[in-house]
Amino acid sequence: MSAPTIVVVEDEQAIAEAVSARLRAEGFAVETAADGPGGVELCRRLRPDLVVLDVMLPGFDGIEVCRRIQADPQGPAPMVLMLTARDAEVDEIVGLGVGADDYVTKPFSARVLVARVKALLRRAEQAAAERPAARIVADGLEIDPAGRRVRVEGADVRLTPTEFDLLVHLARSPGVVFSRERLLGEVWGYADGTGERTVDTHVAGLRAKVGARWIRTAHGVGYAFEMAS
Repeated sequence: MSAPTIVVVEDEQAIAEAVSARLRAEGFAVETAADGPGGVELCRRLRPDLVVLDVMLPGFDGIEVCRRIQADPQGPAPMVLMLTARDAEVDEIVGLGVGADDYVTKPFSARVLVARVKALLRRAEQAAAERPAARIVADGLEIDPAGRRVRVEGADVRLTPTEFDLLVHLARSPGVVFSRERLLGEVWGYADGTGERTVDTHVAGLRAKVGARWIRTAHGVGYAFEMAS
């Protein structure tokens, strides 16, 4: 089996070199780009398994890079781990629903970055290895786990890998309230319980794409899937 391919898009050379060196040491195939247009082109050419993507980039920013690679109709979208310099950038990602699978705020340790990368790739491998599951149909919403497709009122809806996995996980247990910590463990594979805002980001993205009626907020606890409108 070939090593997973990771594209690092980062304009600060020292950070790009340090991240790339650590990921190569972990056995990954790594290529780098230093600006937005270069990152998009590299992703289109290599079809990586995962992209480590800085928010602030020359040319156009990481949010636009993420939009373009997630919207590319040629093949499945890669996992995206965004690097942010401050919480305000996280808020912007959340508000725009750009579709990154996770984010890490600078400064970060190499250990944390590698752990997040491995968790994302492990989840992608597990999803590919799972036995095909039955379709989930609920009042205009159709989820096809085997084909990784979602339709709302007959129209295809393009979700990021994490948005899809989160939707399926909730929909398989309708009415059950999942805490953010539980979702982080069962969907993202994070054992330490950190990153609860990541869950909120992806719920916001799901609601924007498939409709708010499907996912109920249990205030102070977490989220649940609702079968009926």
